[in-house]
Order: sequence, then structure tokens, then C-alpha cells
Amino acid sequence: MCGLAGAFDPGTESAAWPSRLAGMAAALRHRGPDDEGLWHDAENGIGLAFRRLAILDLSASGHQPMLSASGRYVIAYNGEVYNFQALRAELESAGARFRGHSDTEVMLAAIEAWGLEAAVKTFVGMFAFALWDRSERRLHLVRDRIGIKPLYWGWSRGALLFGSELTALRRHPSFEARLDRNAVASFLRFNYVPAPHAIFEGFKKLEPGCIRTFDLAGAPRSGEGHLTAYWSLAEVAREGSAHPFAGDEREAVDELERRLTESVALRMIADVPLGAFLSGGIDSSLVVALMRARATGPVRTFTIGFEEKEYDESRWARRIAKHLGTEHTEQIVTAAEALAVVPRIASSFDEPFSDSSQVPTLLVSELARRQVTVALSGDGGDELFAGYKRYALFADLQRLLSGIPRGARGAVGRLLGAVPVDAANRLLGFTDPWLRRYGSAGAAGDKIRKLAEWVTLPDDRSRYMELLSHWKNPELLVVGSRPLQRLADRGECPTGFGDPIHPLMFEDTLAYLPDDILVKVDRTSMSVGLEARVPLLDHRVVELAWSFPLALKVRNGETKWALRQVLDRHVPKELVDRPKMGFGLPIDVWLRGPLRAWADDLLSESRLRREGLLVPGPIQQKWREHLSGRRNWHYHLWDVLVLQAWREAHGV
Repeated sequence: MCGLAGAFDPGTESAAWPSRLAGMAAALRHRGPDDEGLWHDAENGIGLAFRRLAILDLSASGHQPMLSASGRYVIAYNGEVYNFQALRAELESAGARFRGHSDTEVMLAAIEAWGLEAAVKTFVGMFAFALWDRSERRLHLVRDRIGIKPLYWGWSRGALLFGSELTALRRHPSFEARLDRNAVASFLRFNYVPAPHAIFEGFKKLEPGCIRTFDLAGAPRSGEGHLTAYWSLAEVAREGSAHPFAGDEREAVDELERRLTESVALRMIADVPLGAFLSGGIDSSLVVALMRARATGPVRTFTIGFEEKEYDESRWARRIAKHLGTEHTEQIVTAAEALAVVPRIASSFDEPFSDSSQVPTLLVSELARRQVTVALSGDGGDELFAGYKRYALFADLQRLLSGIPRGARGAVGRLLGAVPVDAANRLLGFTDPWLRRYGSAGAAGDKIRKLAEWVTLPDDRSRYMELLSHWKNPELLVVGSRPLQRLADRGECPTGFGDPIHPLMFEDTLAYLPDDILVKVDRTSMSVGLEARVPLLDHRVVELAWSFPLALKVRNGETKWALRQVLDRHVPKELVDRPKMGFGLPIDVWLRGPLRAWADDLLSESRLRREGLLVPGPIQQKWREHLSGRRNWHYHLWDVLVLQAWREAHGV
């Protein structure tokens, strides 16, 4: 795992390239503390910078940027291609020879032998790379199928800048840090900046599963380049719908276990110490169980627990670790220790990001990094196997809605909206345990108000967006902004599944997974120099999951059914058969207590007016209501607080 950056800037003199590239590389040192590499071709106006976290082939033969054997290609590459040994054997049988043992060298040889697109289709892994074709004067930017690894690009003052993080691009003298107000509005809706957008004007995220090619022979100063999709989730979903898994349930579970076992085994290949995050939930427990089945030595596992029992799963992780016989390390975090991390969060992310589970994810990454350099994670199971509680909520709401005539829905919404929130919270508090089926217990009055808005919406897509949204109309909150189209807005889930859940999973796999979950894991782990690997997101597992009908994912109210069947073969059911907890924090309580002074400063009406980005009125109203305890606005307020803290930390 590493960090890359680069620039196409034909106006740069040869003597200026080393210092400019070194500055970009320095911003990525946390991603790659072991080595630095710089390469430039001043005549053609191109330069690449690289920071290395040595995982495979720790020798100098793994140094990057790396030239291909013929000298035609130069690559700067972040990630891992896990099947490189099989590809190397195939290339060697055709006559290729290798200097070292890195996957980077195998990638270059495959590109020379088969061409870029054909080669990338053979790569199994997580990757983002920049490839300069010295013969054709073309720059190719490439990102893995799911979007596990990040890659930004954009033109600024005539220079094409690209890299793993915006912090590196900002080190180039051509970078203009103009905040994109439309992206800010989208962030306040989703708690992340949705792809393909970035927080700065003129810059974008490269789409997952894509190659973006810039023909730079004519020294252009702008342009989108040419986009090629070598893998498409829509095509995978379409194929899964048209040709569902043909075997019976037992065969489906057997095939899932086979693919997961292979995926985990590939991700255990490393020349450095390796372990796994273990929360005690279905996904991480399954990954650790399969690791244990393959390991020849002890498996190290790491868990963060909390003093607040409502948020603590450590006792379950401890029991699973004991059953599997792992070398288990656990840290119980006090509220003070968790709070101490909050100020660091803003500087750890190159864009504003307000999923509060970033705090425990950073803590468990730090814990693991003390002993290992690579950690396997269970991310992806919820999106692939319908694990989120909101899927059950959406399905139940759809059934409720079907009983209300279309012409009456507006009246029902107005009636529900007229219910006083305070009164409902007082009178219906007994419903909190029931509401936990759908997520956090939330006050009943708040839920009724949300339902009032939901029943009046015109279609399933807008209703699901309502469930996902924090600030509902953020363009009214951000001065001079308008809504942006996301990658997930460009196409619907292919029809044919015949259920309300698969379109939601499609939406989340396109947007929430790469833009929230994987951003969180990448930035927190890389901030401490730890490589996180996600075996459930091997594209072959993804393709198999999309061929499964809903009955293999949800059955009798039990989510992730097929995953559970595999796990039952390794871990007693009673150790994992409990309600899903998530990885949250008591932000609502903290904002009224130990974080109040910090929040008061960032949300100050005079400060907001002076900065001129956000409209103070709605923010101040929610802050007053939250402090009074009348309403729980912690999601909305946390978004604004993280944005304000991020701007302060990055001088934007």
C-alpha cells in the first residue's frame, strides 16, 4: 500500500521537477513511510512521485516509479494485485523475465504483453495507478473495480494533477484550492463528497472500474480525456438477474465458501506481519475464521471496545477469538480517549468526511499497527448480502405505503407532520426497543416527522434518498450552491430481481460503499501506515453475490443468510446470533457535554456569517433544539462540525 502523485505540466523547467515532485510525495509520507521515488521527463512535461509502504518484495527491486522491461511504460501504483504469482507464471511461460518479485513488475509485463485494458481485466486486487506511455505520450489513470483505492485528477492553471490524495495535489504550485460549494452541499446531505466530485473546483475522483486516458502529445491544457469502463456493476447486476445461480442452496453456500476462502488466502500473501480487525460481527468473524483455517501459524486479531455498553462489542469478539484460537489484542477505549481523537480526524482526511465510525476505525488501525503492517477487514458484506437495517425499514415502509391510496398520501403526510414532536417523544418512548430493529433507537417523534416527509415522495428512488439524507435541501444551507449528480444517479439497478431490496444494494455499492465505507478504511488505516485488505470485495465474490436471489440473502427476517451459513461451519451460531450493532459513538450525548465548547466555537453565528459559506439560521436552530434535548440533530450537526473543523485544519 502506497501513495502516488504526479503532474503533466510542460511549462515546468527541468531543474524545478525534483523539488515539486518531492513536495507532493512528502504529503503522502503517512501512506508510504518506507521509501520515496521520483521520476520525470521534462522534455515531455510529465513527472511521477511515489511513497512506498513495503509489503511485497521489500528489496530495492520493488522501488517505484518503475519502468517496464522495454522502457516504454512508467508506473506509479498504489495497491495490491493478489494474483500476481499466477500471472507471472503465465508470462514466464511466454518468455518474460523478471528482475525482482514485486507485483508491480508483473503488472508492467502484463501490460506490455497483452495491452492495458486486457491486462487490467486479469488483475485481482485493489489498485489505483498512473501509467505513462512514453511511446504514445499518453497518460492512463486506472482504478480498481469497486473503488477500494482512491485516485483524484484535475486541471489547474494548465497543469494536469493527479494522485492518491488531494493533500498531495495541493503541494503543486499550479493547484488552486477553490472550494466547490456544490460539493459542500452534497457532503451535508450524505456525510461524504460523492463521486465523481471532489471538494475542490476542477478536480474529480476517477470512477471505479475505469481507465481515463489523456493523449498529451499535443500538450493540451484541459480536457476530460477518454473514459473506458473495463468492469461495470450494472453489467454484473444485469447478468446476475438474467442468469441467477443455478444450483441449490447447499451448492450456493459451498461455492460462496470456496470463493471466499480463495479470496482470503490471496490476501494473506505478504512479506510483513499480518492480522485482522475483529469486531465480533458476521463479516469480520467470517474473514478471521477463514484466515485461521488457512494459516500455518497464529492469526493476530484486534478489537476496540468502549466503556459504554450500548456501543461495545468487544466481549463478543473476545469469545470468537478464543474459539478460533487467535492471538487477540483488545483495547477498551474511554470516552476521554475517543474524544482525544476527534481533533485529529479533520487532518486525517483530504476531504470533509463525517461518518462518526471513523473514530473507532482510526483507533483500531492504530492498535493493529503496533504489531502488524497488513490487516484484513470484513467490509462489504452488508452491501452484497443485504445486511443493513435500513433495507428492512424500507421494505416495511413500502408495505405500509401500499395500503395508502395515492390520492390520500398527501393528507396522511400533513396529518403526521402536524403531530407535535415533543409530545410524541414523551408519549411513545416505549417504542424505542422496537425501533432498534431499524437502526439506532431514535425518538419516536423524530421518526414520525421523517415518515410524514417520506409518504409524500413520488417514487422508490426519492424515498430511499430521503432515508439516506442528513440535510434534506443542503443547497439552501450552502450559499450559492446547487445539487450535483452522483455516479449512482446515472442509472437504475437493472430490473428482473423482482424485489425492493436489490435496487438499494445497487445504490449502496455504487455510492455508499466506495465513497463512505472504503474512504473511511483507506484514510484511517493509511494515516498510520497500515494496509487494510477487504476480501469480501474480491470482484469474483461480488459477481457471485449478484447472482444470488434475495432468498439467499434475507430469510425469515435474518440478513446475510448465505454468509451466516458459511460462518456456521466455523463458529458456533450462538457466538454471532445477536442484533447488529454497527460501529457508532454517542455523538448526541457528547455534543451536549464534553464537546459542547468545541462545537459552540465552530457553530458560532458570528463565525458562520463572517465565513460566508453556510446560512447560520437553520444551523443555530438545530443546535439550540439539540442542546435543549427536544430533538436529536447529531447527524446534521456533526456534518457541519466536521466541515468547519476540516476547513480550519486545511486552511480552506
